[in-house]
Amino acid sequence: MELPLLKEFVVIFGLSVAVIYLCHYVKVPAIVGFLLTGVVAGPHGLGLVKAAHEVEIMAEVGVVLLLFTIGLELSLGELMRLRKPVFLGGLAQVALTILAFAGGAELLGLPHGTAAFIGFLAALSSTAIVLKLLQERAQMDSPHGRISLSILIFQDLVIVPMMLLVPFLAGKGGETGPSLLFTMAKGAGIILLVFLLSRKMVPALLYRIVRTRNREVFLVSTLGFCLAIALLTSSMGLSLSLGAFLAGLIMAESEYSHSALEGIMPFRDVFTSLFFISVGMLLDFNFVLDHLPLVIGVTLSVLAVKCLLASGATLMLGYPLRPALMVGLALCQVGEFSFVLAKAGVRYELFDRTQYQLFLAASIMTMALTPFLIAGAPRMAGAAVRLLPAGTRLARRDEEAAAEEAGRAHSGMNLTNHLIIVGFGIGGRHLARAAKAAGIDYTVLEMNPDTVRTFAAKDEPIAYGDASHPAVLEQAGVGAARVLAIVISDPAAVRSITDTARKLNPSLHIVVRTRFISEIAALRELGANDVIPEEFETSVEIFTRVLSRYLVPRAEIERFVDEVRTESYDMLRQVDIRTESLAALSTYFTDFDLSAMTVDAGCMLDGMTLQQADLRRLHGLTLVAVKRGEDVLPNPDGTLRLMAGDVAYVFGPHADIAAKAGLFAARRRAWEVPGEGGAEDAEPTEPTRRGLEATLADGSAPADGAEAAPGEDAVAAPVEATPGDKV
Repeated sequence: MELPLLKEFVVIFGLSVAVIYLCHYVKVPAIVGFLLTGVVAGPHGLGLVKAAHEVEIMAEVGVVLLLFTIGLELSLGELMRLRKPVFLGGLAQVALTILAFAGGAELLGLPHGTAAFIGFLAALSSTAIVLKLLQERAQMDSPHGRISLSILIFQDLVIVPMMLLVPFLAGKGGETGPSLLFTMAKGAGIILLVFLLSRKMVPALLYRIVRTRNREVFLVSTLGFCLAIALLTSSMGLSLSLGAFLAGLIMAESEYSHSALEGIMPFRDVFTSLFFISVGMLLDFNFVLDHLPLVIGVTLSVLAVKCLLASGATLMLGYPLRPALMVGLALCQVGEFSFVLAKAGVRYELFDRTQYQLFLAASIMTMALTPFLIAGAPRMAGAAVRLLPAGTRLARRDEEAAAEEAGRAHSGMNLTNHLIIVGFGIGGRHLARAAKAAGIDYTVLEMNPDTVRTFAAKDEPIAYGDASHPAVLEQAGVGAARVLAIVISDPAAVRSITDTARKLNPSLHIVVRTRFISEIAALRELGANDVIPEEFETSVEIFTRVLSRYLVPRAEIERFVDEVRTESYDMLRQVDIRTESLAALSTYFTDFDLSAMTVDAGCMLDGMTLQQADLRRLHGLTLVAVKRGEDVLPNPDGTLRLMAGDVAYVFGPHADIAAKAGLFAARRRAWEVPGEGGAEDAEPTEPTRRGLEATLADGSAPADGAEAAPGEDAVAAPVEATPGDKV
C-alpha cells in the first residue's frame, strides 16, 4: 500500500535537489531555488504535485519550528532589552506601511475595506527569509540585524488583530470589537503564563529529563513542548507561530537551550524548505507571463515604498542612515503570513482572482529578490548615503549630529595616545574594563542610542556615532590615537571603518574582531594590523586544553600560541609538537593526574634540592621525572637541585596538583629579605624550609602517611609488589 503524500515528497525533494544544485553553481541563494521548485512542481506548473494543500499544512510546521528556534536564541531577557525597537520601531513600520498602501489603493478607486486590507498585506515581511539570511551571514548581532528582528517580532504579534479585523473590513464583522478585546486579553494572559513557566516549572522539568541522559527523550520532549504551546495559542485564537515563539522564549531561560537548538535545527531546515516550496506552488506562471509589466511594476513599487518606510522607522529610533537603509532593504519583501491573510481575504471576498494572483506574483518576486537585496545592502546603503541627493543631505546631517555628540562626549578628555573602541557589546565592555584597569585613556563609539544613554549616565566615555563616517572618527581623536579596536558584528561596517580609519591615520594600529578566518586577508588589505577571528580563538582554546592533557609544558603551549598568532595562523597547517610517553601513567589512575610543571625563575622551588623541597611529605606530590633541556632525568634522587626552566613531572591527586601549582610559579621566596644583596643565591635554612608550607596561599597540611626519608619524594612509597601489578 502506498503511503499518502509519499509520491509528493519524493517529487518535491528530488526536484529541489536538482534545482538547488543548479542554483549553487550560478550562485543563486537556496531560498530562490525552493521557490522555483514550487513553481515548477505546483498545479500551475508541470503539475507534478497533486496534494498541494497537504503540502501547505506540512509547511506550516516549518514556520512553527523556525519561530521556535528564534525564541530559543532570543530569551525573555533579550526581548526586554529590545522592547523599544520592538514596540516603537515595529509600530512605526506597520502603521506607516498600512497608511501608505491603503492611501495608494484609495487613489486607485478601490473600496475602503479592500484598501485597508492591502495595507495589512504589505505591512508584513518574511520572518522566515530575513532571519534565515541574517543568520547565515552572521549579522543577527549587528545593528540592522537587531532592528530587523525587533520589527519582525512586532509583525508576528500584530498578525492576530489583523486576522480578527478581516471580517470587519468585509462588512461582516458583527461582534468584532468585543472579540478583539477578548483575544488581546487572552494574549496578555498567555504571556504572563509564559513568564511563570520560564521561571518555575520548565527548568525543573527539563532538569529531570536531562538526568535520564537519554538524547531521544530530550529531543522528543523539546518537540512536544514546542507543538503543545503552539497548539495552546492556536486554540485560544492566536497564531501557531506566536505560540512556537513563546515556547522558544520559555526554553531559552534554561541552561539546556543550546542542546534543544542543536536537536531542532535539522527538522527546522527540512520543514522550512517545504514552506518555501509550498509558496511557489501557489503562483500561476501563465498569469505572470500575461501581465508581466504590471507584475514588475507592482513588485518594484512594493520594494521601494517598504524600504523607505522601514528605513524611516529605524531613523525614528535614533539610528544612523546607513543601518536604517540596510533595515529597509532587509524588510522590503512581503511576508509569509500575508499569504494566510490573503486566503482569508479571498474567503471574505475582499479579493477577486486577478487581484489574488497579482498579489501572489508580486509577493513571490519580492521574496525571490530578498537574498540579493540583503547581500548587496551594505554597498547599496553606502552608495545611497554618498550619491543620492536626499540621502546625501540626510547623511551629512546625521554625520554632523553624531560628530557633534562625539565631540561633546570627549571634549574634556586628553585625546592623545588613546584607545578608540568601536562597539560596546560584551567584547567592547571587557576591553574598556581592561583599559581602565591599566590606566589607558579610551573612548567608545556605539550606534545603539539606548546603550549610549545607559552607559553615559555611568560616566563611561561613550558617544553615539557611525564610525564609518570620517567626521565621527575625527571627533574621537583618531589622528592622535594609538590603537583602534573594532569589536562589532557587522562585516560590511567593519571593512568600511577599517578603510576610513587607515586613510585618516596611516600610523594607527587597528585591531579587528571578525567571525571567520576567511575574512582576514580582506581586512589586512584594507589596513588592519591585527585581525582576530572568533573561530580561531575558539580553536586556540581547544588545542591549548588538549595539549595540556598530553603533558606538553605550559611554556611550550604558550610559545606555540604566540607563534601561531604572530604568523597569522599559518602554523595551524604545519604543527610539530612532541609529547611525552609519561602521559600513559595517568590513564591507570582515574582520580590522579600526571602534570608537567615548569619551574619559573624566582619561584619557591627554584634552587632547592628535592630533599629540601620534601614534596611528597609536605604537599602530597610525587616527582617522577625532570626534563632539563633535551634530557629527561627519570626517578631523580634527593640531591637533584631544581633550576629555572626545568619541567617537573609530578603525580598526585587532581586537587593537590591544582592547589600546589603555586610552588612552581614565580614569586618572592619567603626567606628573601628585600634590600639585602645576594639573597637570591642564599641556601634556605632548615627552619625556613619547614615554614615553606605556611607560605602557601591555601595553607594545606602535609599529606598523611609516614615521613619520607631524604630523596624519597623522587619515587612512590614502598609497597609489596605482586604478580600482575603495573609499576
